[in-house]
Amino acid sequence: MASHRIPLVLLACGSFNPITNQHMRLFELARDHMHRTGQYQVVSGIMSPVSDNYGKQGLVLAKHRTAMAKLALQSSNWVTVDEWESQQPDWTETAVTMRGHDGVLRCLHSSAGALGTPSPSVWVVNCTICLNLLCGADFLDTFKIPGMWRDDHVEEVVGRFGLICVSRGALQPERAVHESDALTRHSGSIHLVREWVRNETSATEVRRALRRGMSVKYLIPDSVIEYIHQHNLYTEDSERRNADAVLRPLAKQARRPVRSLSD
Repeated sequence: MASHRIPLVLLACGSFNPITNQHMRLFELARDHMHRTGQYQVVSGIMSPVSDNYGKQGLVLAKHRTAMAKLALQSSNWVTVDEWESQQPDWTETAVTMRGHDGVLRCLHSSAGALGTPSPSVWVVNCTICLNLLCGADFLDTFKIPGMWRDDHVEEVVGRFGLICVSRGALQPERAVHESDALTRHSGSIHLVREWVRNETSATEVRRALRRGMSVKYLIPDSVIEYIHQHNLYTEDSERRNADAVLRPLAKQARRPVRSLSD
């Protein structure tokens, strides 16, 4: 590792329902981009599937989503799956997940951290390691949904940690940043990565094809396809799961006490 470069860990939080080739491409694209800045050396990537209580329609059990992600990433020598978030009894805010990983990264020796994060021997106690949230442009658009994010969490995720967003289809991450005061305020901590080789694969379309008995070969790894068939995942019944549920972030925000003007 070049001594003048800052070690950087990429963390992607999401449903991964199921994991697609595009999910994995995000890591490769982000690593190339950050290396080209000349400032960072990406040392690890972490994929953190959301818990079962996220409330998203069609979300299959976390044990299956993590298993599929591990199968898909067997070919990667630097991206791993962390199960901590997926095993929590309630949905965990992204900012909280990032805090946990950041704490582990800052006190790693040569043994695995409390969250299961790999610890290469190049990481030492008190070494300056940066943690960035990695996402696609569709994730960035969630910052604009009223009630989806706490203002202080946006400030923490972007201002304290930093964010790497990879473009996707017709979505315009630049506009999402422009339309958010918080994101604009911390635009120096946001890296926008352009994907020139267009890949429109979405987990939603993969699930639709699967429940209609259509082929998804070359959209997701063969090992994941085999796992899905073995466990009979992504059927019409599974797609109805959480159909009437409110996304946990929205429900959680709605229950937060409102401060009075006198507070």
